[in-house]
Amino acid sequence: MTAKTRKRGFFFWFGRIVMWSVMAFVLLQLWYFAHIVIWARVNPSMTSFMETRLAQLRQKDPKAQLTQQWVPYEQISLNLKRAVVASEDSNFVNHNGVEVDAIEEAMKRNARGGRVIHGGSTITQQLAKNLFLTSRRSYIRKGQELLIAFMLEAVWSKHRILEVYLNTAEWGNGIYGAQAAAQHYFRVNASQLSSYQAAKMASMLPAPRYFDRHPASNFLARKTATVQMRMYQVYVPR
Repeated sequence: MTAKTRKRGFFFWFGRIVMWSVMAFVLLQLWYFAHIVIWARVNPSMTSFMETRLAQLRQKDPKAQLTQQWVPYEQISLNLKRAVVASEDSNFVNHNGVEVDAIEEAMKRNARGGRVIHGGSTITQQLAKNLFLTSRRSYIRKGQELLIAFMLEAVWSKHRILEVYLNTAEWGNGIYGAQAAAQHYFRVNASQLSSYQAAKMASMLPAPRYFDRHPASNFLARKTATVQMRMYQVYVPR
């Protein structure tokens, strides 16, 4: 085999690999998009994050189950909607799913720290991650998260994005959604949460399992007070 033939064969297979990779990428995006279209009207019964957590729990207890009860948007306290938006994404109703400034700031902080810790995620991005991706931090995953976030914003209303987020967010060890969390922490329905209760639940979201074990944390108390003061300054979908 001559050098020219080997070179031609290399480029042939390289081109094939690139073509297959592009096709696989496009098909994956179409798979995500199809689910987003379906879930615009049908409530997702399980998310990627929920499946991962359930598998982890079943390693210790094969009969383990997650706790979740879906409730419509209208049956979730306005206090919780305001508190979550104030705590997680105060510009939620105005952006297109992504806030570039927040991502740039997160990248600078990651560069200073030498590893990917901060994501600068909006509620839409967090939902994209929860629905389809994993908790593993990388810029490849962040890129996919951004693409899914744009799909969500293109197909769903802000009302639907917040509804699904509040029903699928992790709020403790095996506890998912506003209704299960309200029952677990306060023995009330999601529709009955007071401003303080809502602010405390919203403040738990960055580390729900930790705060499930440490509900009397001083940090949690301070953040709850801050969120409770800010929650009436934000707008939420009606």
